[in-house]
Amino acid sequence: MAESVSVTRAGALRLGTPSAIAVVAGAFTATQLLLVPPAMGLGWDEIVYVSQIGGHAPPAFFSAPRARGVTVLVAPIASWSASTALLRVYLAVLSGLALYLALRTWRGLFPARVLATGGALFATLWVTLFYAPSAMPNYWVAVGGLLCVGCFLRARADDRDRAALVGIAASAALMALMRPTDAVYVTAPLLVLALAGRRWRPLAALVAGLAAGGAQWIVEAYLSHGGLVQRLADASRIQGGLGWHFAVDDQLRGLIGRTLCRPCTGPLPNPAVYLWWFALWALAAVAVVLAVRARRPLPTVLPLACAVTAAVPYLFMIGYAAPRFLLPAYALAAIPVADALWRLVTTPRGDWRPAVAAVVALGLAGHLAVQWAILDRTVQRTVDDRRAWARTAGELHRLGVRPPCLLTGHTAIPLAYYTGCSSAATGGNNANITVPAILDATRRIPVAALGTSSGAPPSYARSWAPYRFDRLHLYLAPAPREGGRA
Repeated sequence: MAESVSVTRAGALRLGTPSAIAVVAGAFTATQLLLVPPAMGLGWDEIVYVSQIGGHAPPAFFSAPRARGVTVLVAPIASWSASTALLRVYLAVLSGLALYLALRTWRGLFPARVLATGGALFATLWVTLFYAPSAMPNYWVAVGGLLCVGCFLRARADDRDRAALVGIAASAALMALMRPTDAVYVTAPLLVLALAGRRWRPLAALVAGLAAGGAQWIVEAYLSHGGLVQRLADASRIQGGLGWHFAVDDQLRGLIGRTLCRPCTGPLPNPAVYLWWFALWALAAVAVVLAVRARRPLPTVLPLACAVTAAVPYLFMIGYAAPRFLLPAYALAAIPVADALWRLVTTPRGDWRPAVAAVVALGLAGHLAVQWAILDRTVQRTVDDRRAWARTAGELHRLGVRPPCLLTGHTAIPLAYYTGCSSAATGGNNANITVPAILDATRRIPVAALGTSSGAPPSYARSWAPYRFDRLHLYLAPAPREGGRA
């Protein structure tokens, strides 16, 4: 059946939900492909995930906080192709489809125009557009959370709704597969509400999904990390030690396009960059007030509660920031905020408030311009950085460092991937080798060490041949003797 399109008494366009959100989701995918070059090289974290299954380079060290969800996500492409462009097109299409499915879950809970607007608000953030086609977990936690809360609300109204119960389990499993701790943060209010209301079927679906998605991470903790408690402790250490850290200002600094703000120093950016961030939470508060007045608070309050529990650890428990960490909070807040905006620009009878509508339209236009300007600058800087890695890989090949080979040093992971080598470090968060093992490798394969932050060689490489390329200091081990290769 064709979706209906009607016009209210005030002339406001109302689209049937599937067609409205399909347009938003389709535009989201198209915008990714237009503004984020599919051929943009892989970044550090992407390399860790993709290398676990791709054949372009040996698997990079997989540290305690990471989960295997992204590797599973990219497997249909990365398992047989090293094409970054193909991988990004696949992820862009998949992310648009996921947004469409997540928004459709909310049918009947909010008007169609609210769902479409909420989807558009989330989809036009620079951080959403940048990370949706990336081999990273945060976007998938975000859409998983949106889907999970929508299904939970539907199951709470009718706990015999099998589709809703399956949706809860599947979306919880998706989040836990991507980032187990984030899945717990996002679903904490759902667990509390289900227990308090004795909603056993939604609770069982939620717990089953979290368990299914997190099972591999837990099993791996015992196989490779000394147990679950030890893995959680290692993950906390790698993230700087979880505890009280006021990171709100760090997140604001990151909104200028700093994909990782660690250490996060320097002045705050121009207020135009982060004004929307405060407006988001102010509008969320307005949405709660309006929902309480309408005596229908739960569809508004519950996603916002999940947004808060998703955001708090990254605002107050770690000592650095990355804008992608808050993607789940932005996705969960988007629909209530969109509802507040529509209530502000229209009267209860559906008539426009022209003055308010004009102010909101101007604000959104300015916000969109800022977001896309930041995205353009972030993409260009990222492309330049990854081209520099590719040039360095070419120089290493010229020097004879070809697979099988080994790169060592704190920043070896990305350069090793581009060169086709294994990567290793004797210290830091990615420590996975000893000095004797490195020296043993030099007898069999080409080995190069990256200079320390001061450019000095590591202690084991002081006698190795020094090279400098761009701003990078390299130290090349003596070539292995003939017949010494494994």
